Amino acid sequence: MLFPVNNIPLPSLYYGVTRRNPHIEFKWDRYSEILWRWKSSIPQRKRAFYGKYFRGRGTFISLKQLPYLLAMQETVIEPDDYGKFYSAGRITENARAIWEALATHGPLATLELRNVAKMDSKAGNVRFKRAMAELQCMLIVVHFGTEQETAAWASGKFELVCRAFPNETAAARGITPEAARRTVAAKFLALCPSSQPKDVARLFGWTKAETMAALEISA
Repeated sequence: MLFPVNNIPLPSLYYGVTRRNPHIEFKWDRYSEILWRWKSSIPQRKRAFYGKYFRGRGTFISLKQLPYLLAMQETVIEPDDYGKFYSAGRITENARAIWEALATHGPLATLELRNVAKMDSKAGNVRFKRAMAELQCMLIVVHFGTEQETAAWASGKFELVCRAFPNETAAARGITPEAARRTVAAKFLALCPSSQPKDVARLFGWTKAETMAALEISA
């Protein structure tokens, strides 16, 4: 995680850098500014995935773990798969429009992406945010740097995961969802050894059967 989040038992980069408990002594300082820059520069340099993944909050995923999470989500895609996913009911119309825009034009900053996807209005911005959260939670879109579109804060820039991380996407093609869940569960328990099966199911959104199989627990 970028910052610690209640009820998400995963380590945060904030704590790793500052060694401060943000629930007690959070403050915005030069370390926080560094972290804020890293969330844009690290994925743009293709060192790790960054996006709103767990519970829609800022999440880093290492290149080693990314193929397993892609296989787990069953989102090992080609850029032009947006029509297939929409027809299958896996994404909304707004998500389809954003995906198509990125597939057609390549990486785009927020305002330009909203314009291409026809979500310029105030109501359109609400639809845009929901659809972007949807695509990031599915590991289809990644935060991919920033661009100074106005005189205010720089805008976030976005790209399709399959183009930003082609090697990891290719590796995911040879991993079954079942094998991916086993690997992901093992990594999570290595980080959080006191976690119970219900914690694993809640974090990853797995069914009881998927969780028991991933943890290799007999029914």
